[in-house]
Order: sequence, then C-alpha cells, then structure tokens
Amino acid sequence: MTASIPKTAAATNAEVDWEDFEPEEYAAHNYGSLRDDDRLILEKVRDFFAKAEVSGARGVDIGSGSNIYPALTMLPFCKSIELREFSARNVGWLRRQINNYEDNWDKFWDVLRQDSEFAKITDPREKLARVATAKQASIFDLPRNEWDMGTMFFVSCSLSSDMQEFQAAIESFVGSLTPSAPYAAAFMIKSGGYLVGDKHFPAVAVTAGEVEECLSSVSEEGLVIVPVETDTPLRDGVGMLLALGRAAG
Repeated sequence: MTASIPKTAAATNAEVDWEDFEPEEYAAHNYGSLRDDDRLILEKVRDFFAKAEVSGARGVDIGSGSNIYPALTMLPFCKSIELREFSARNVGWLRRQINNYEDNWDKFWDVLRQDSEFAKITDPREKLARVATAKQASIFDLPRNEWDMGTMFFVSCSLSSDMQEFQAAIESFVGSLTPSAPYAAAFMIKSGGYLVGDKHFPAVAVTAGEVEECLSSVSEEGLVIVPVETDTPLRDGVGMLLALGRAAG
C-alpha cells in the first residue's frame, strides 16, 4: 500500500519551494530498482527513437528532476543533450550523475541496449559525460525551435495544480523543438500530488483525454498515446501515460 497524499490547497508553480525537493530520496524511491512501468516506457521510447531517423541531433530533457533515463533514451542519436531543471538541488544531482552515474541505472541501460543502435555504445557512462550538460532553467522560459529531439517525463502534470500551467508547460516543451522533431513525454494521470520524504508537492489530476487534446494541438499527425499498465502502480489510484509524437511546424 502506498502512502496517502494529504489534501492541500491549489498551488501554482511559483508558490512551491522546489529547493525542498530531495533528489536522492526521490531517485532511490522511484528508480532504485527497475519497475515494470518504467521498463515498458523504456521499451516504447527506445523503439520509437530508433525508428525516427535522427542522428547528430541536439537533444533536450525538460524537467529532469532526479532521473537520467530520459536522457539515456536519446544517447545514440545526439551530439549534445541538455538537461533543463528548475531546482538547484536537482541540477547538482544531475551533474554528479552525468559525470559518473550510479549503478542502479545500469538496469535501465540493459533494456535500451537490446536495440542495435544502443548496443553500439559500449560505454554509455563515458558518452553521457561527454555529450550531456545540466542547466538550471524554467520550463516556462524555453527558446523556440531549439532542439532536434526531446523528452519530458512526469513534469507538466507535476509542477503545480493549475491546469493552465499544465497546458503552458506542454506548449513550451513542444515549441522548443524544431519542426518534425520526435519527442517522448510521460504523465501521471489523476494524480492529487505526491510526497518526497515528508514534503508534499502538487499535481494536476489530468485525464488521458486532456493530455491527448493538449498534445494534438502542437503536434504533427500520428501522435501515439500509450497507457502504461502495471499490477504494482507507484501510487494507488494514479496511472501513467506515455505520448510519442513529433512537433508541429
């Protein structure tokens, strides 16, 4: 049984103290072992990017938090990967992981290297350290048409409880990509917020339909929405959704 989430007043992103976020605790709880839902996400994103016909790209992961596996999904296809994160504590954690990531991420790479493009990389630690950088920045302050492929995992739905901010975050992320750039985005569905240690952080209780509607307005035709199903959900009553698409011109 997962811990219950206390009900709190609605919060905008600016009202949250993101320096209360404990990156080590979050990473250990969510990514200390490879969960079934993350395995499915890795497989779907791996196969999508491997068929996207992208190479030598400028990649970006928006709102990385304390998670490096979205960056790993872009590793074979990018000459540079920028991890943009708002919390200074998370940026520090990311820089340490980029320099030499911890052993738990090997299980995630094992799923990715089942594809031949990933298998060509014999030393993913060395390549990540060589091509990736972490920068402190807000999702609401991204350049337009900057990157050739991108990821955004569990961010737009988990930065406030404001639906307008959820929509603005999606538009900012996809708008930061060049036309037809492939992207992968993951979402928590019907979340009432989440705990990191004893600190509560807000979320928007979005539905699959709302995610699809928001992304369809900024994406090319062919957007794919994948329910991420597992018998052991991370939080009771909260689902996951993966979106695979290309940015509209």
